Order: sequence, then structure tokens, then C-alpha cells
Amino acid sequence: MDRESSDDEEDRRHLIHQNDTIPKSPRPSTFQIDEDDHHQFKSPRHSSQSNNVRNLIFNKRYIFAITLPLLIIFIYFTADFKSLFRTNPSSDSFQTGAVASNLMRESELRALYLLKQQQSGLIDLWNRTSMPNLNSTSVSTSSNSIQDLRSALIDQISLNKKIQQALLSSHQFGNWLDSNDHNVTDPTLSGLTTCRKVDQRLSERRTIEWKPKQDKYLFAICTSGQMSNHLICLEKHMFFAAVLNRILIIPSSKVDYEFNRVLDIDHINKCLGKEVVITFEEFSDRKKNHMHIDKVLCYFSSPQPCYVDDEHVKKLKAIGVSMSELKTIWTEDVKKPTDRTKQEVIEKFSTNDDVLAIGDVFFADVEKEWVMQPGGPIAHICQTLIEPSRVILLTAQRFIQTFLGDKFIALHFRRHGFLKFCNAKNPSCFFPIPQAAECITRLVERANIPVIYLSTDAAESETGLLQSLVTLNGKTVPLITRPPRNSAEKWDALLYRKKLDGDPQVEAMLDKTISALSGVFIGAPGSTFTEDIIRLRRGWGTASVCDEYLCEGELPNFIAGDE
Repeated sequence: MDRESSDDEEDRRHLIHQNDTIPKSPRPSTFQIDEDDHHQFKSPRHSSQSNNVRNLIFNKRYIFAITLPLLIIFIYFTADFKSLFRTNPSSDSFQTGAVASNLMRESELRALYLLKQQQSGLIDLWNRTSMPNLNSTSVSTSSNSIQDLRSALIDQISLNKKIQQALLSSHQFGNWLDSNDHNVTDPTLSGLTTCRKVDQRLSERRTIEWKPKQDKYLFAICTSGQMSNHLICLEKHMFFAAVLNRILIIPSSKVDYEFNRVLDIDHINKCLGKEVVITFEEFSDRKKNHMHIDKVLCYFSSPQPCYVDDEHVKKLKAIGVSMSELKTIWTEDVKKPTDRTKQEVIEKFSTNDDVLAIGDVFFADVEKEWVMQPGGPIAHICQTLIEPSRVILLTAQRFIQTFLGDKFIALHFRRHGFLKFCNAKNPSCFFPIPQAAECITRLVERANIPVIYLSTDAAESETGLLQSLVTLNGKTVPLITRPPRNSAEKWDALLYRKKLDGDPQVEAMLDKTISALSGVFIGAPGSTFTEDIIRLRRGWGTASVCDEYLCEGELPNFIAGDE
């Protein structure tokens, strides 16, 4: 429209208005015939001369009539008529700028047109990769490469979309590029996502048979950190118990967390088809309140033997547990753990004593790849051994059905105490909220899942700012948290009936469970809460290729100084 208006203006400058008149010249026209000539008598000679003169004049007029249009054409192509009619010297730069602007606009729209063609081709290629593979024998070998191709294609389609949006941002008339197939600024593709589930190949994992001997026990002791650390400590204790052929005793809630409120302990025994774990209360009944740890062989020697402080020993004695003297079997520091093998464990910790303890093993590195593999190192018929109780799992599913639906991203956004913890590491893992929002938005766009479940300990001032900054295509991406209890809502009714509501450890496990069931997970680097969610996702088969730590691969754009 601008260009057309400009052209009309320019035409009006060169055209003579229809109402304008050309003034008559006072001199006679060259072609005018004098009336007196008709009345004068002329001699033949004079007449002949007059005819010659008239022929000469006529020939000159004829030549002039021919050369005049040629002269006009020549002047037209050689002279700059625009400059003759300009009244304002500054209009020269204005016209130059207008021409440049028009050229730029044409280039941008041409680029948009080409991008749309590219997008259509990419979408067509994407749809062709969506066709099922008819050769069943090659499915297992080619599925990963096909998925990688699809991931690359969707990344290109996303980039194409960004370029189009950038070009269209300066135009009010870019909609003419739209077609009936796809919208340039907001393409919608059925099933468009690169975030496929990861094939953990659980059937191919390396396992060990857990065959405990009767009346041989391993007394679990976990002291470091909070609940997530203790769950990892228990998982490693299970491996030690399997290697040493012992039944694992779950710690008492009087010296540790109430594991029976958050874990399904019976689930572990069912998965192995035999009794491999018992509660402290069951152990107490069997020993008829004469509970004694026959031998304590400490896995860690420093900063203190077994990584057990005097306070924990006092708690054990208070519930009737006595123990022999703590004995260190090798030099091992929790800050610099050594990679150990299964054979070393058998050689150092095998004993005929009925009850054995080895202390806190949260930091132990024994067959690390084996222990940390999806599904764990122990042979069983379930997806994972240590998992939330049935009540918590059902509550998480009801929450998802109520507020989230089947497609959502889970974000563990740890902030409380994390600033000091992260800045003590190199590099730091504590990100300013605007930078974190950019990272989250990028993953939301890639996953094509505009709903986020937020698990956080952050203050409202931080979560409010984060919510305002996480936007996509001009729309806010909702950050959904668990609301306070409301009797009108029934998703948490099971917790209420079982008197588990309000328990911070139950709520923490509920957050883990919801996050573990998400389509994509964004974790907090360095957090064992995040690591436990990742463990569950691997075991349950919900892990995605898009799962990542917050702003993974980036450094905080600002880091505070040391104290």
C-alpha cells in the first residue's frame, strides 16, 4: 500500500492537470494562412516562386515535425525530470530512503516466501519420517537414527519459524503469505515433538541375584543430608546386602525418616519374590528386644569412622540397639571416594556374624555404572525397587488428571540454600531468574508442551518473577504448583484419609512422583532431589531425550563474590 501511494504521488508530479489551459501566443502560428493572400493577384513567375517558397517551408515543417518527437525522446531518457520539479532540496534524501525502504521490504517478503517454502518441505519430510517401518527386523537398529533425523528436522522447523517471526515483526501485512496448509507464524503439526522417550533397554541391564541367607542381616545406617540422600544411601545398602547375601534392615523412624510413610517396602519383597528387606520393628520382634550389631566394619574412615557421629550412636542406644566397636577396614574419605569393585566388597566385608553394619555409604563408589543403571543392579521383575508408596502414586496421578493432563514439563527449581551451595562449586549452578526463564522457554518451545509443573522451595518473589518471564509466542506459560488443601478438591483425599497430609516428607515424595511422570523434566544440577527423580524416570520408562539440568551447558551470566 505504501509503495502504491508513493507511485501515485510521483505520477501526479509529472502530469498536467486536466483543467489547466495553454495561453494563446500573440504571434501568428507558422501554419496560419493570411486572409489577404486570397485576394491578391500574382503573376505566374511570382506564383512559381511562391510555390517553391511554400514547398520549402512545408519541407522544413515536415522535417521539424519528425525531429521534434525524436528530440523529446532523447531528452526524456537523458534528463532527470524529477530534479526539475523538486522544490525542496531535502526531498532527494527522502526519496532515496523510500526507495531503499521499498527494496528492503521486498527482500524481507521474498525471504519470508522462501522460508515458507522451506518450512513446507521440512514438514513434508517430517510427515514421511512418521510412516511406520514395515521391515520389523530393522526396527530396533534403525529407530534411533530415524528419531535423530526427526529431532534434527523439528529443530530446523523451529528455527525457520523464528526467522519468519523476526521478519514479520516489522510488517503489518505479512498475512498474505499464509496458505491453507500451514500458518507461517504459528505452524501446527500433529505430534510435533522431538522429546521422545528414552529406550532404557532394561532387559539388557547387568544384574546380580539377591539371595539372602537366613538370619543374616545388614543394618542400614544413613546420616548424611536429607530424605533424598537417605534414599540413595538405602539403594546402595541394597546392593551391599545383595553382594553379601544378607537381609536389609530399614532404619527406625526414631533415628531416621519414617520410610514406611513414603516408600512401599512390601513392593521390594514382591519384586524379588522373597524376603530381602524388613522394617526395624520386624527386626526388633525377631530379636525379642535384644538387638545387637555383632560387627561394625566401616566403609569410610574419615572424617570419622563409618561417617557416624556420636549423636547418632546415642539415638541407636536409646531404642535398644547396641553395637561392637567400630572398625575401619581401609582408608576411605567421603570427599575423595575410591572406585571399588564387587570383589573388593566381598573380600573386606564378608563375615559369619549375624548382624553387620558398614555405616553411611551415600558417598560410596562401588561399581558405579552398574549400581546407577536404570532399574538398578539387582535382578527383579519390577521397573524399580525403591519407589513411592501406592497412596502417593495414586495421589500424584489424580493431581495430574486434575491440573496437568498427559503432556506437561516438570521443573525442579531449587533456590533455598542453593546460592551458597552452587557458588562454592566451579562452575556455579545458581542462575539469575531472567537467564533461567530463557532456558526454560527454549525447552518449552522445543518440547511443544506449554504447561509446567513447578516443584520449588523458592520464595513467592522469585516464582512470581519467573512466571512473568516464561512466555512463548506472546503467551504466558503457566507454572502450576500444588495448591493448599481444599475440601472441595478430591485429588488429595487419599492422603487425608490415611492421615498423611501435611507431612513434609510425603509432600516431597509427592513432588518427586509428579515430576517423574512428566513428559520432560528440568532438574537442578547438584541436587539429590533431582537425582532421585531421574532414577525414577529411568526405571519407570518416562525419561525423555529432552530431559536436562536447568541451563545445561551454560554458565550463570552473573556470579556474586565470596564471603
